[in-house]
Amino acid sequence: MTKYNEEFKIKLVTEYLHGNLGYKLLAKKYNIPSRTTLQDWVRAYKTLGMEGLKRKNMKEAYSVHFKLDTIQFMIETGASYQETADQFRLNNPSLIFRWTKIVNEQGIEGLKPKSKGQPSMSKKPNKQKKEEIKLTHEELERENELLRLENAYLKKLRAFRENPSAFHEKHKQRWHSNSKKKGSD
Repeated sequence: MTKYNEEFKIKLVTEYLHGNLGYKLLAKKYNIPSRTTLQDWVRAYKTLGMEGLKRKNMKEAYSVHFKLDTIQFMIETGASYQETADQFRLNNPSLIFRWTKIVNEQGIEGLKPKSKGQPSMSKKPNKQKKEEIKLTHEELERENELLRLENAYLKKLRAFRENPSAFHEKHKQRWHSNSKKKGSD
């Protein structure tokens, strides 16, 4: 987005107010992409004077109380975002829209300023509360048995991957010896 200096804005607003060209023709004459930009400048000048055309160097921090008063005024009077912005001398009506959306989604707590950046390193480690898991003796025995089986399975799998033919021979011999025992009964 192109940024325009204060003198340029004053020139265009003055030309609009004292000349005979409309928003569209003035925007075209000075290669401004949209006439709404010029409309916003004229509206800001009419409501806030020269202050409305100045760029703010720093973001202004508004209190939670101010934000709530603004939203409450808009709701009670039925004013538009622009009318509310004019009433509270804000040159950006989208701020009010954002505040309203935050209150609807997060409540008043969402309007409180949030700290920026990463949190500082504390000297004490965070002690997170872990839920204590209470298992009965039988459940612990069962879990222990499952872990033993899993461990044995993984060992056999590793052995098979290292030497598949030796693994087959070993189990082939076991199978034959087991089948002879069963047949001899």
